[in-house]
Amino acid sequence: MPPYPKSEKSAAQIVAAATRVLAQKGYARTSLLDIAREAGMSKGALHYHFPTKESLVEKVLENALSTITDRTLSAWEQAASDPFQVDLFEAMRTAIRELWEVRRTRTDEVAVIADLLAQALYDPALRPRLAEYYRTAAEQVNERLLPNLARVGLRPKVAPELLPRILVGLLDGLVMQHFVDDHAIDSGELVKAVESMAGALFELAPPPSS
Repeated sequence: MPPYPKSEKSAAQIVAAATRVLAQKGYARTSLLDIAREAGMSKGALHYHFPTKESLVEKVLENALSTITDRTLSAWEQAASDPFQVDLFEAMRTAIRELWEVRRTRTDEVAVIADLLAQALYDPALRPRLAEYYRTAAEQVNERLLPNLARVGLRPKVAPELLPRILVGLLDGLVMQHFVDDHAIDSGELVKAVESMAGALFELAPPPSS
């Protein structure tokens, strides 16, 4: 039988509470009792939905990745909603800015992912889900970036599957610096720097043969 709506609501309430607590305290310092208190329920009620801390954290991570994915997809779609009417380069600048803002604003979801990435150094069980995050992010960039570049006659100099890894890795690495020094990186200058790097990664495609 499918779960009752009330049960689904309670599980969602627990996941939301866990996301808040994990964002504030981190994985290592968070207990199930902390999360139960934040959710306003007993530890036994929490255990009914999530028997272990690991099962709850997996659901929190899944939800965090989904939230960030939805925002990122929205950024790409808005930036190039009508590729025949907008400047494609400006659309890509807008998208890169939003990809950065998703990370820079340090939402609870971003904080949880950053913390779990660090924790994954010591806990192999966290790695598969985080690897999925990077695969999804790479697919989003490739699906939207490369077709737009092809329209303006550019092609990558490196393997296409490597391009999104470079971009996502750059942004994720920079956001960790931003967390400890929030005045170090200017969003406008970051976009210019990414554009400058593009010169080393792309070249003009030869015109089609007649």
